[in-house]
Amino acid sequence: MNNSILVALKDSVNSRTILDYLIQMPLRRDEVRITLVHVFKQPMASEEFMGEQFSKEEPSRLQAVLQDAKDKLVKNGFSLDQIGIELVTEPHPTTAQGIISFFNKGKFDMVMIARKQKSKAEEFVLGDVSVKLVRAIEGASVLVVKPK
Repeated sequence: MNNSILVALKDSVNSRTILDYLIQMPLRRDEVRITLVHVFKQPMASEEFMGEQFSKEEPSRLQAVLQDAKDKLVKNGFSLDQIGIELVTEPHPTTAQGIISFFNKGKFDMVMIARKQKSKAEEFVLGDVSVKLVRAIEGASVLVVKPK
């Protein structure tokens, strides 16, 4: 029986800790299907100031991040054909909503996400993606990886 893991990534140090954790997990690598995904959220006003050029380059930059993550997993013993890459460019209101939407379209046994360290005030105002996923996802495990 194959197990399917959805790994939500972005270009951050915290996200890279997920890969290190996944590599160290005691998994039967021949029985695991991994999907690396990045979800775009609707840009905030401050992000719109980055300009049109930045917006055009962002998908290809993040595709490269996902490809690098796939290469790292393959280098560490995972099978190339068991790792998929998905770049969800249709913007969602929040990152959490995008991940939940993608999760609901597939068949996953686990979702992995990094938890960003936030102050209490930031967490109150902005919310926490990992908490939203834990509350919303049913029928699968949610593994939240905290940075060291």
